[in-house]
This record gives sequence, C-alpha cells and structure tokens, in this order.
Amino acid sequence: MKKKLIIYGASGHGKVAADIAKLNGYEDIIFYDDDQVKNKFGPFQVIHVFPEEKDYDLFIAIGDNKTRELISKRFDDIVTLIHPSAVIGEDVTLGNGVIVMANAVINPGTVIGDGTIINTCSSIDHDNIIGKYNHFSVASHSAGTVITGDRVFAGIGAVIVNNVSICDDVLIGAGGVVIDDIKEKGTYIGVPVKKK
Repeated sequence: MKKKLIIYGASGHGKVAADIAKLNGYEDIIFYDDDQVKNKFGPFQVIHVFPEEKDYDLFIAIGDNKTRELISKRFDDIVTLIHPSAVIGEDVTLGNGVIVMANAVINPGTVIGDGTIINTCSSIDHDNIIGKYNHFSVASHSAGTVITGDRVFAGIGAVIVNNVSICDDVLIGAGGVVIDDIKEKGTYIGVPVKKK
C-alpha cells in the first residue's frame, strides 16, 4: 500500500470511499474527475490529469456499474477498500477494486468479483458467488448460495433468498424480494419481484 490514493470520481460515492481510505491509513487523498470545473471536492484537491510518476494507489468511485466497469478496464491495479467495522469471513475472496462499507457483513465461502460495491449495512451470506461490477445497495441482503452475474444492482433494502441465480445486467428495485432465478436481463420490482 502506498501513502497516496487517487480516487476516480468526485461524487458522493467518492466521499464515502475517501472516508474509508483514511481509516485504512491513506495520508494523502486526491480526486480525479473529468469535469474541468471541479478543482476542490470538500477538503480534497481535484486533478484532471494523472501524475506521470506512479507513486499512488487508485480506486474507482463510480456508482454506475457499467461506467465503473468501462473505466476500470483502463487501469491495471485498483485497490480494494474495507471499512474497519465490516465483518468478513476468513475464507472470503475479494476481487480488485471492491469496496466494503461500514457495518457490511460477508460470510464464509463467498467470492466477490472485481469492482463490486458492498454498501453500508448490507450482507452477503455464506457461499455466494457475486459477479463483477455488482452493487449491493444500503441494507440489501443476499442469503446463502446465491449466484449473480455481472453488473447486478440490488436496490436499497432488496432481499435475495437462498439458492437463487441472477443473470448479468439485472436491476432489482428498492425493497424488492427475489425468490426465484432471474434468467433475463432487465429491471425487477415488487414483492416478490416481477420484470417491469
């Protein structure tokens, strides 16, 4: 770990990432953003060109799954950030560029793919296989042995029951409850969820 961190994306998600980064021991945090008007983001400097010397770590703080994936593919090494209050099982595997926020729980046997967001107070139970560039929103919950594809978004308070598989590019609305496999991409809402 280097002492300097550049966070790509001066937005609300980046603000939370910066807070976690400070708790992880980063002493110098700078934001990168393509918006040329932004030069400050709260107490942080915003740059518009990456330094030539690679004396920093990088984290991609973009909330949209597809955009985060596209940007991440431009870089080799993206750090993973874990809030100290998160509970992570001993044999959990976390990919590159994952963020695990305050009071999240990831239980044993679970694999989390690259670039995934495990948001505040969310939980992923045992033996899940979570694809790349997923986003489990605040207080969303996945029971045991769930499999998700890539770019799955579970809205705030969404619940996924055990032994369910979800294909790529699925959005589960806030408070939605998934009780069966989802085999077709799209937006799913309700209790239980139905395709919109």
